[in-house]
Amino acid sequence: PFPEWGAMISVARTYLPDWWWYSFFPGAAIALTVLGFNLLGDGLRDILDPKHRE
Repeated sequence: PFPEWGAMISVARTYLPDWWWYSFFPGAAIALTVLGFNLLGDGLRDILDPKHRE
């Protein structure tokens, strides 16, 4: 079995009032991963797209 961030958040919903960090850290990992891919995509577009350059 592989750990999945979405499954971790789903299981942590029952413990949310007392142990908020059970869902916070997988959620933060998802948010940082998405942000990283967005920044990577923006950087690649800036480098590779000649129309975007000024």
